[in-house]
Amino acid sequence: MNRTVYKTGFWAGLAAFAATMAYVVVQLLQVAGTLTFPLDEILIYGTSLCIVIPFVLEMLALHYITPDEKKFWSHAAVILSVLYAVFVTANYVVQLATVIPAKLRHASDAIAVLEQTPHSLFWDFDALGYIFMGLAMFVALPVFEKRGFQKWVRISFMANALVTPLITVVYFYPTYSEQLLFLGFPWGITAPLAMLLLAIMFKKRIPNDSKEQ
Repeated sequence: MNRTVYKTGFWAGLAAFAATMAYVVVQLLQVAGTLTFPLDEILIYGTSLCIVIPFVLEMLALHYITPDEKKFWSHAAVILSVLYAVFVTANYVVQLATVIPAKLRHASDAIAVLEQTPHSLFWDFDALGYIFMGLAMFVALPVFEKRGFQKWVRISFMANALVTPLITVVYFYPTYSEQLLFLGFPWGITAPLAMLLLAIMFKKRIPNDSKEQ
């Protein structure tokens, strides 16, 4: 297997992990009231957007190193990762490029339908994105062995998949509150952990140059 795939998976995984941790920190600062508009929204959507491409590349790299008999599951994980990417990218770009500038111009009424507020159109886009991310990790479970380091990657993917129903409740419960938001806080641990452990797995499996010659 080409070293490039393993190295791309490793660096993409590290980038996805770093971006996710940055998002978690910003989210906590926002809830604590430390950050205010427009910086809070710029950082929330900006860090979230930075997760997208690294995560998709990490999952794509996983597909390319998966044995043929398990590629159905890794392929399904890639497809679900792309669905995640489409929904959240559409949301974050609209918020950063259209909604926030409109708010700064005091013209938010004209684009109210585009604003991500509880149970709005782009709120649902965000929800679907993270549900698809959880499903991507869930369908990838058969790819990993139940022994060695892969066992820990598998456990981290399972943990994040199990958090996905909590994320669904946070987004779709009829009445939203900051207290409800904390129900989904385990995602701030399971998602970056899964990305990091997968990155480490790639690092451990990078072929030596001598083996390729």
